[in-house]
Parts: sequence; structure tokens; C-alpha cells
Amino acid sequence: MDHELKKYIRKTGTTTLGIVCKDGVLLAADRKGIYADSGGGVVYNAAKDEQKIEQVNDNVIVTTAGVASDLQKVIKIVRSELKLKELKSKKKPSIKESANLFAAIAYQNIRQFSAIPGITHFLLAGWDDKGVYLYDVHPDGYIKEIKKYSSTGSGMMHVNPILDSEYEEEMNLKQGIELAKKAVNASSNRDPASGEGIDVFTITKEGIKQVLSQEAVVQLKNRE
Repeated sequence: MDHELKKYIRKTGTTTLGIVCKDGVLLAADRKGIYADSGGGVVYNAAKDEQKIEQVNDNVIVTTAGVASDLQKVIKIVRSELKLKELKSKKKPSIKESANLFAAIAYQNIRQFSAIPGITHFLLAGWDDKGVYLYDVHPDGYIKEIKKYSSTGSGMMHVNPILDSEYEEEMNLKQGIELAKKAVNASSNRDPASGEGIDVFTITKEGIKQVLSQEAVVQLKNRE
């Protein structure tokens, strides 16, 4: 890879996180970042106003980090496959089935030969008749159900210490939202690659709801 291109890629990124609370799950991400990111400062093309949380259907929502075109492709395939499965079985797929489908397609995607690796990393949250769930779907197709919290992107090194020290197992969604705001804002102030705002969605048995969408005031001196 060209030296200038590598230098350019390292300058961009994102921050996404998921938190399990006693009354539901929340997903949060920075916004108005320049690019979506796969973690560790390796990022790829996305529009400046790219939203990094996307609803897949009425029951499933995901955060996105990785190659923008591959993220769009995987979500489009999963959305179609879930709809097809629902039509055939006459019932909505479970969240575990949805997460496994994301993992299977991510596995296939990254193993296709390409000059640019098809990196896609998702935090998936959703609800079904058995409960509310959070899964981490890694770029290589590895999948893990999250019982507490997880984060992705170039800002995760700033987010994880806050989550490690302040997460409480019995915290409610209101407390979780405040924790997510603190974590994403810390990343925005310290990670030059992350965006300068935040989106937060809650997932409960009542459905998926966006509860926060705002720009953050970032002191540029902290981003140098």
C-alpha cells in the first residue's frame, strides 16, 4: 500500500458501543465523523454525515465499523435473507438467528480475495419473544453474546477504561445513556479519528427507539 494512503487511512476512525442494562440494551456511536472504522485506527471510506447505527428490521439494529461499501452490502444481504426467512417460516427469526446470519456473511465477506480486505464489525442488538440481546460480530465471523458491554472502533481505547470502571450490572437505561454519553464524548475529545457527536438507541421489548442525537462541542486542542 502506498505510504501516503496508509498515512491517510490512519487519521480516520469511529467509536461505537453497546451496553446491557437491567431494563434493556442500548447502542451508541459518534456521528459526523469522516469515516467508519474497523478498530485500531484502520478505517475506510464513508460519507461525512454517515450514521453509524442502522436499523435492520423491526427487531434488529446494528452499529457499523469497517469498510463502508462492505458494511452496506452485508446489511443489505442480511435484511433480505431475514425477510425471506420470515416469509417462508411465517414468523420472525430470533435475534440469535439474526446474529448468526450476520456472522456467517461477515465470515464469507472477509475471505473473498480483494486488494482491500472486506472488514465489517457489528454490534447487534435486538428483541424477540425470549428477551433482549446484545451480540458482538467480529470481522472474521466470530460471534459472542455480550452480557455487560462492548465497544469497537479507533476510539475504543478511550471508551473501555470508562466502561470498565463505571459500568454496573444493575444500572438502568437512563444510567446507561449517561455512561454512553460520557464514553463517546471522551473518545471524541481524545481520538482525532472519531466524530464530534453522538447517537443513542435503546432496545427493549417495546421496540427500538432513538433517544439521543446531538453534536458535541469538541475542544480542538484536545484532539491535536
